[in-house]
Amino acid sequence: MQNSTKQTLRTTVCPLLAAFIWGSAFVGQSVGAENIPPFTFSALRTWIGAAFLLVLSIALQKRTPLPHKQPAPYRKKLWLGAAASGLALAVATNLQQAGMGDTDAGKAGFITSLYVVLVPIFGLVCNRKAPVTVWVAAAIALVGLYLLCITDTFTIAPSDGLILLCAIFFALQILLIDRFSPAVNGIHYSCVQLTVSASISTVLMLVFERPTIENVTAGLLPLLYVGIMSSGIAYTLQVISQKNSNPTVVTLLLSLESVFAVLTGVVIQGDRLSARELIGCVLMFGAVTLANIPFKTRSSRHESRRQTTRDPE
Repeated sequence: MQNSTKQTLRTTVCPLLAAFIWGSAFVGQSVGAENIPPFTFSALRTWIGAAFLLVLSIALQKRTPLPHKQPAPYRKKLWLGAAASGLALAVATNLQQAGMGDTDAGKAGFITSLYVVLVPIFGLVCNRKAPVTVWVAAAIALVGLYLLCITDTFTIAPSDGLILLCAIFFALQILLIDRFSPAVNGIHYSCVQLTVSASISTVLMLVFERPTIENVTAGLLPLLYVGIMSSGIAYTLQVISQKNSNPTVVTLLLSLESVFAVLTGVVIQGDRLSARELIGCVLMFGAVTLANIPFKTRSSRHESRRQTTRDPE
């Protein structure tokens, strides 16, 4: 299989799988939250994901040596990048959880999804320019997310500010992965990122909550599912998909988690899609399709002509 084909599959299939897992995990998060306090749930699910990836790294060490056996430059990039994105992830998830107390899930999901447009805006600062089609796709996706998530009148509450800050930190996490992940193994990166995030959530758990074994036991099955699938596998797929790719395009694919969450509710819980939600889903899929159409820019066409001139017939 050609490298370009592998790259295309990696940057489409991996984020789609991650979005599907995150979307389907909303059911597990909802069930688990009935018994386990929020910071405790966040800490435990992330530790489970990190432990799963550690075992996977050990199992695959013949193919990719563990970090302590890697050269010093590799370890430096791994710990610096993964620790930074792990901090951003911890801040984002816990800000979201704090804001959820006074914000309904639909509005929180929409505000969180503002990272769809924040990523290309922040990318300009990092000299990661996106094609015009990707900007248009991001705008279409935002409209689709609004129709999908907002069912009542949209009003601004104080807690919404926390959710907006959460979207900013999710955008930063995506850009940090884009910056550091190409130089290291995706499983190693995700494992360290989750370990840092879990450590911060554990501190918050010990300060603000008093979890009991009975609470954890009651929500153990959804906790294991969310921990292994959502934290362990999906975040690793995110890291892998962002290697040497346009972070804005990958972000659009990841934002399909809202669509998959709605569709999961239809399949598992027997929910019905309203006309508004159906239009939102169509717009989301249309935006993702538009973002992945390989339009050539003027510079890329110019480079192609130069290459044709240099190459012998």
